[in-house]
Amino acid sequence: MTGSNHLTTDRAVVGWREWVQIPQIDVPWIKAKIDTGAKTSAVHAFDLRGFDRGGRDWVSFSVHPWQASAEDSVSVELPVHDSRSVRSSSGHEEQRYVVLLPLVLGGREVRAEVTLTDRDEMGFRMLVGREALVQGFLVDPALSYAGGRPDRAVRRRNWGKR
Repeated sequence: MTGSNHLTTDRAVVGWREWVQIPQIDVPWIKAKIDTGAKTSAVHAFDLRGFDRGGRDWVSFSVHPWQASAEDSVSVELPVHDSRSVRSSSGHEEQRYVVLLPLVLGGREVRAEVTLTDRDEMGFRMLVGREALVQGFLVDPALSYAGGRPDRAVRRRNWGKR
C-alpha cells in the first residue's frame, strides 16, 4: 500500500459523541455530537440579538446546556466573528452568527468557530465540526465518551433529573 500515514501519537481519540466544556461562557458541560461532515461547530442558542458595541458587531444569546431541560440557561454576550449562510443536513439554509469559543474536548482545549442556531429539537445541543477536530483529534465512531464524562450527578441533570 502506498501513501503516507498521518496518524501521530499527539492526537486525542474521541468517539461519535462526547462531553464538551465551554468555560468562557460558563458552560461546564454540554453533550455534543462529533460530526466530521460539518465544517463548523454549532451550539443551541436562543434569544439571539445582534447589537453594536464600540463600533463592532456583538451578539447576545442564551444557551440551554442540558439535553432535556431548559434549566440552568446561560446568558452570553460575545463579539461576532462572522455571519454566514449554513445549510443543515436536511437541506435548510439559514444565516447564522459565528463566534469564536475555546472548547475543551477530551481534556484538550481548542479554539473553534461556533455557529449559533436553534438545536432544541436536535438530539444534541452541540455539534463539533471538522475545523475543531483537525486541531489534534482522531474520531473513532465505535466509541462514545472516549474523552471522559462528568460525574453521575451532572449526567443525570442532563436528563432533567436531580
